[in-house]
Amino acid sequence: MRILGIDPGSRVTGYGVVEIVARNVKYVDSGCIRTGSGDLPDRLKKIYQGVREIIEHYNPQEMAVEQVFMGRNADSALKLGQARASAICAGFEHDINVFEYAARQIKQALVGKGSADKTQVQHMVKVLLKLQGDPQMDASDALAVALCHFHTEQITQSTKGLLA
Repeated sequence: MRILGIDPGSRVTGYGVVEIVARNVKYVDSGCIRTGSGDLPDRLKKIYQGVREIIEHYNPQEMAVEQVFMGRNADSALKLGQARASAICAGFEHDINVFEYAARQIKQALVGKGSADKTQVQHMVKVLLKLQGDPQMDASDALAVALCHFHTEQITQSTKGLLA
């Protein structure tokens, strides 16, 4: 099974693809969809097309996307939400199950504390996936989302037997 992780952004959207083999996770690919500085609708189209191409190339069965964090700037949050929607719609087009995770939940799953900073998350992604170098920050965040989904699903599967 393959999982596509998405770290949405209106200018840079990170993606990460991992593969699950015999309950082990392995790195497949990661990178960034860079939309430039054009009008927002053009950038959203680039995100949609970029995610669609990644899906068509890697054929993931599940997609995990980071939820919107509402900071001080409502306009930024709205743009981020639209970027997320563009990525999610590409998943829907290919009938992929989409899962959402809060930033704190992702950090908790990887680092052990929800207040971890980006460099701590990047380090854990590198260690867990046995990468030689540090992935780009947005790509690292996307891989973290995919890893969070993998770990969450493992816990869900292992507790199903206990609750039955």
